[in-house]
Amino acid sequence: MRVAALQQIHSDIVHVVNSTGATPPKADALITRERGVLLVIQTADCVPILLADTKRHAVAAIHAGWRGTLQRIAAKTLGRMQMEFGTRPQDVVAALGPGIGPCCYEVGPEVAKEFAAKFPDASNWFTGPFDALARDENDPAWLPWLTMMPPGHQPPPPRVQLDLIAANRAILAAAGIAPAKISSSGLCTACRPDLFFSYRRERTTGRMIAAIGIE
Repeated sequence: MRVAALQQIHSDIVHVVNSTGATPPKADALITRERGVLLVIQTADCVPILLADTKRHAVAAIHAGWRGTLQRIAAKTLGRMQMEFGTRPQDVVAALGPGIGPCCYEVGPEVAKEFAAKFPDASNWFTGPFDALARDENDPAWLPWLTMMPPGHQPPPPRVQLDLIAANRAILAAAGIAPAKISSSGLCTACRPDLFFSYRRERTTGRMIAAIGIE
C-alpha cells in the first residue's frame, strides 16, 4: 500500500488524500476513500485516533495532542468526512490508541483556562484544582491571595492532570458517534517504557505509528 503521511504541526487542519505526493502536507488529520493508501500518524504521547466509515468505506487518521483536542480536531475530521464522502456519524467506528494518561500528564493553568473557555464539561477531563486554575488571574480570589504569601514568595501555581482520552471520547460522542463504537487501548505511553516512546518521559525519543487504510 502507498503511504500518506503528514508534517504534524498540532493544528486542526484536515487533509484529503486523493494521491500521495512527494512532500507530506502540513496538517494533523488525513481522510480518504482511496483504496491501497495507508494513512499514517506518528505519536509519542499525543493520542492517535483512527476512524472508519463502515458504510461509505472511508477512513481517517488523526493526531490529537492537547492543542488539537482543544481545537476539536476529531470532530472537524468527522465533519470533513461528511462533506467529502457523505459519512454519517452513526456509521463510524473510532479507535483511540496509546497516549499519555492522566496519571502522567500534568499541565498548568494556561491549559486549564483554555479548556474551560471552550468546553462547558472540561472539568470532567481533569483531576486536581481545575476550577481554581481555570479562574481568571485578575479574580480577587485567585490563589496567590488565598495563600497570603508576601510578593515574590508565592508557591508555584498548582497543576492538574489532563485526560486526553476522555476528552476525545467526549468530543467524538458529541459529534454523533455512538459511545459503544468508540474504543481505546487504555495504555499510557509514559507508564510503559517497555512498550512505547514518550516525549514527556524521555524528551528525545522515537515515535509510534498508527495507520489505517482500505485494501
